[in-house]
Amino acid sequence: MVIPLFKQACIRLSPWSPQVAIARLKAVIWLLALTPLLRLLALGLTDGLGANPVEFIERSTGTWALVFLLLSLSVSPLRAWTQQAWLMAVRRLLGLWMFAFACLHVTSYLWLDYQFFWPDIVADISKHPYVLVGAAAWLLSMPLAATSNQRAIRALKKRWKTLHLLAYLIAVLGLLHFWWLVKKDVTEPVLYSLLFAGLMLPRFAGWFRDYRKSQ
Repeated sequence: MVIPLFKQACIRLSPWSPQVAIARLKAVIWLLALTPLLRLLALGLTDGLGANPVEFIERSTGTWALVFLLLSLSVSPLRAWTQQAWLMAVRRLLGLWMFAFACLHVTSYLWLDYQFFWPDIVADISKHPYVLVGAAAWLLSMPLAATSNQRAIRALKKRWKTLHLLAYLIAVLGLLHFWWLVKKDVTEPVLYSLLFAGLMLPRFAGWFRDYRKSQ
C-alpha cells in the first residue's frame, strides 16, 4: 500500500514546469560533483589526505566515477517508475561527470603516482592486471562522452543506442577493477555491485519481454 502511494506522490511531486525541474536537478548534480573536488582541494591544502595522499586521491576520484556511472544508469528505471520523462534530460550531465572523475582518476595514477614514467607504468600493469581492466573501462567511456550530444545522436541514429550500450560493460569493468583493487574490506564493492544488479533487473525484464514478443 505504501509503495503505490509513494509512486503516485512522485508522479505528482513537482508543480514546476519540466524546464524548471531540470534546471534545479542539474544544479543539485553540479553541487554533488563539485563537493568531493572541493573536499580534496581543502584536504590537500591542510595536509589532510592521510599517509598516502596519492592513493587517497585515486580512490576518491575512482569511487566518484563509479557513483556517477550508477546514477546515470538509474535515470531510465526512475523515469519508467515515476513517469517523469524530463528526468532523461539530466542523464548526459551525470555521464559527463562520470567521465570527468574517471579522467581525474587516470591522471592521478599516471601523473601523481608515476610522473608519466612509462616503463614503471608498464611494469605496474603487468604486476597488477586490475589496472588494465580500469584502463579498458576508461577507454570505452571516451566514445560515450564524445557522442553525448544532439549532433552525434542525429548523425549516428540507431547506432547511437547501440554504442551507448557500452555503459553496461564499463560498469562491469569498473566494478571488477574495484573488486580486484580492494584487499580486505569489500563493503563498498559489494554495495555498488548490488546497486548495479538492482538497476539491471528491470532492464533484463524489459529485454526478456521484448524477446518473447519477437518470437
